[in-house]
Amino acid sequence: MSENANFYNMLPEIKTPKPITYNLKPKTYSARPPIVVVLGHVDHGKTTILDKIRQTKVAEKEAGGITQHIGAYQVDVGNPPSHKATEGQRKITFLDTPGHEAFSAIRSRGARVADIAVLVVAADEGVKPQTKEAIQIIKEAEIPFVVAINKTDKEGANPAKVRQELAELEVQVEDYGGTVPVVELSAQKGEGINELMEMILLVAEMEELSAPLEGPAKGVVIESHLDARRGLIATLIVHEGELKTGDWVAAGSAYGRVKLLENFLGKSIKIAIASQPCVMLGWESAPGVGQEFQTVADKQEAEKIAASKARLGPSILFAKETRSEEQKTNKRVANLTIKADVQSSLEAIDQALKTIHSEEVEYNIINFGVGNVGDNDIKNARAMGSAILGFHVGIDSSAKQLAERDEIKVQIFDVIYELVEAVRSIMSDLLDPEIKRIPLGKLKVLATFKSGVKSQIVGGKVTQGKIIRGAMIDVIRNGILLVTGKLGQLQHNKADVAEVNEGLEAGIRFDSSAQLTPQQLIKEGDVLEIYEEEKIKRTI
Repeated sequence: MSENANFYNMLPEIKTPKPITYNLKPKTYSARPPIVVVLGHVDHGKTTILDKIRQTKVAEKEAGGITQHIGAYQVDVGNPPSHKATEGQRKITFLDTPGHEAFSAIRSRGARVADIAVLVVAADEGVKPQTKEAIQIIKEAEIPFVVAINKTDKEGANPAKVRQELAELEVQVEDYGGTVPVVELSAQKGEGINELMEMILLVAEMEELSAPLEGPAKGVVIESHLDARRGLIATLIVHEGELKTGDWVAAGSAYGRVKLLENFLGKSIKIAIASQPCVMLGWESAPGVGQEFQTVADKQEAEKIAASKARLGPSILFAKETRSEEQKTNKRVANLTIKADVQSSLEAIDQALKTIHSEEVEYNIINFGVGNVGDNDIKNARAMGSAILGFHVGIDSSAKQLAERDEIKVQIFDVIYELVEAVRSIMSDLLDPEIKRIPLGKLKVLATFKSGVKSQIVGGKVTQGKIIRGAMIDVIRNGILLVTGKLGQLQHNKADVAEVNEGLEAGIRFDSSAQLTPQQLIKEGDVLEIYEEEKIKRTI
């Protein structure tokens, strides 16, 4: 036994390795405010509802009362009297999505980042095309929603009819035996707003929304644009974790370091947490709208992620379908330059323009970008024969002078569908006009006089209507069109006149655009049909 003991004592000491530990601190999930998207038909009161909630006047600041961009706002609902003060204020984050049909892509994106939707339907108008589209977006996003029947105070309001129309679209509200909550309100008067927010919080409570409030941040880019004074700016919604000043952030092929964070009121903040909207400054390049972002350890990791995303290729705006030689047509082309205030506006314009279809003419975007119309835009437009269309932008003073000198058409719009209509008009200008024939009268030829190479003088009686100097003439013989010309000179009782009415005799000079053949000379008994042509601009 002692020998064995000595043997073991001679062996080198074998230390049991310590278990490898990783810094895998479990995430602690906490309740977070709901992110709510407001959808519905244009002018049904979405912005007015948010107006009342935020106690601001967004509607008055937006052209035509139409919200042009996604906005993100967070509000404190406050505690009802039955709640203890120590429970704190309750918050809701609202995404205000545009309501016009041109923004379907933005609305879809808004729904995908939201937890709950509010479907706004006007009590006096009921379900409209965009209402149906909004319902489809909500169903595809698979998120719970609340129906807000607005404008219940207006003449003709019929909430019961709205419920029935929704039922026909398989939206069963609670008081019709379904599961979808419904709130009736008058946003203009502020009635029902508190009930709507309470309903949103109730739905959020049932959803048990939670997220890690600490650790690396993740979220979505809601908006991005270039500010002339502050550089590239992006509006973000944080989904989880903490976004802090100094963090490195990667969003698709873009990255940057947080130089400054602001809340939706424009106040500087140090940290943004889950469900909180914020504005970030410090981007190296503009992130894509709808792009997911994440915080990373350092610049090298941010660059690596951005480079890998860049290899996948950027999203292409205003792209045309590739056509084979057989598919190519002889369509006329309207060259356009598009300038907008923010990237999502360009995306919305791209989507809206795709609704324009014509067999004879098409548009071609030769250049597009974010920012004011500048000198280079004018120079490129001049070289390419392009019109320039701007949305929510200005035009530099030097560029304005260049445009006036070179007669470059520059149009600036505040409402996107007006820009789309301008494109339709520009394209329509390239279409051959429609010729509308306006019958005036008929003259039966009773005598023929001298004839020239391209003209002939005849006399006759106006048998129908009236004949007018300068009008068009079809020469009809035995019911067959012989030749077409113009009424160059008109006389009655040997005096030049502007017109001769039915029942009177007249002498006319028939003018042809080409040399008259012997077979085309007018004879007695021929009937001259007198008419005018009106050129009508065709539209797309």
